[in-house]
Amino acid sequence: MYTLREGKIEDLPRVLELINELALYEKAPEQVTNTLAMMEADGFGENPVFGTFLCVKDETSEIVGLAIYYYRYSTWKGRRIYLEDLVVTQSERGNGAGKLLFDRIMKKGLEENCTGMMWQVLDWNEPAINFYRKYGATLEAGWLNAHLQDYEIKQLLD
Repeated sequence: MYTLREGKIEDLPRVLELINELALYEKAPEQVTNTLAMMEADGFGENPVFGTFLCVKDETSEIVGLAIYYYRYSTWKGRRIYLEDLVVTQSERGNGAGKLLFDRIMKKGLEENCTGMMWQVLDWNEPAINFYRKYGATLEAGWLNAHLQDYEIKQLLD
């Protein structure tokens, strides 16, 4: 039904489409400012900072899901694999594509000697929360996400 493979540079237009589909689902489409050029440089340039696994529907060869990951370092735990996005196009949800991708990220973490895997899920995204609970995942409370945009940093440092 599905085949998993690593992403290639020529897959990036579809990858960005799926990222935009996720942003729309998460009610934040205006927050996607990433571009194909940025993704090409950041994923396939001289020093790639992320990797992708794609889920392809066998009968149509269509990319119907993706997992984007990178590595982070925890001073408490050591090297961790971070699942940035797990996206399955709406028409394919519930058919096993998400499980294949999630399992592949876990396997990649073990292959790379990571001490564990981390990700975020929105507190209102019950389907995703239920999916992760099936794995026995720990969903932490008490941590707040913090960020500054590049233009904010420039203003602060000028």
